[in-house]
Amino acid sequence: MTQDELKTLVGQAALQYVTPGEIVGVGTGSTVNKFIEALASMKDQIPGAVSSSVASTARLQALGIPVFEANAVGELSVYIDGADEIDAQGFMVKGGGAALTREKIVAAQSRRFVCIADETKMVQALGAFPVPVEVIPMACARLVRQFGALGGKAQVRIKDGVPLVTDNGQHILDVTGLHITDPLGFENMVNQWPGVVTVGIFAHQRAHVCLLGTANGVKKLKF
Repeated sequence: MTQDELKTLVGQAALQYVTPGEIVGVGTGSTVNKFIEALASMKDQIPGAVSSSVASTARLQALGIPVFEANAVGELSVYIDGADEIDAQGFMVKGGGAALTREKIVAAQSRRFVCIADETKMVQALGAFPVPVEVIPMACARLVRQFGALGGKAQVRIKDGVPLVTDNGQHILDVTGLHITDPLGFENMVNQWPGVVTVGIFAHQRAHVCLLGTANGVKKLKF
């Protein structure tokens, strides 16, 4: 199967974690877009969704699925989102779609995080995929130097020739050259650096379940 077909497969498989009558947390990205398409088949069974990005909100609403503000609802039973990398403990790198801060907020509001991904995203150690960090623009140059001191190379993410602006009005640093053996420690450290909004290491908000699309079908991993 193609990567696109694997994404469709896990997007549909994630419907089993949607509880009729309850609001569902919805992430961002190409794999989640497949889940949103599948969720349309259940739209009459759920009140709606809490979305982690402007892009996902638009997709949900276009399919007739109501979207609630996070502050307007209580704890969510499940958050369904993809990952750029995931390891054997359920720790992830997220933020390739620049929505990492809102993704982490909705994940923290949810009792269970179900990660949907294709098998290329499973890794032994995090860091091969550039680690996204949402930052306040005035701190960019100093944070580039701080990552450099760790052996990483940080670059401001560019879109259409200018720094990308997130849904929160901030910039993204993409950090390469890292081999993260202690995701919890790394997340704790970087999140304390002045100017960091959040780092795209999801260790505190790790996955509880991963539905991994493989050539042999969907493989379920529990952490």
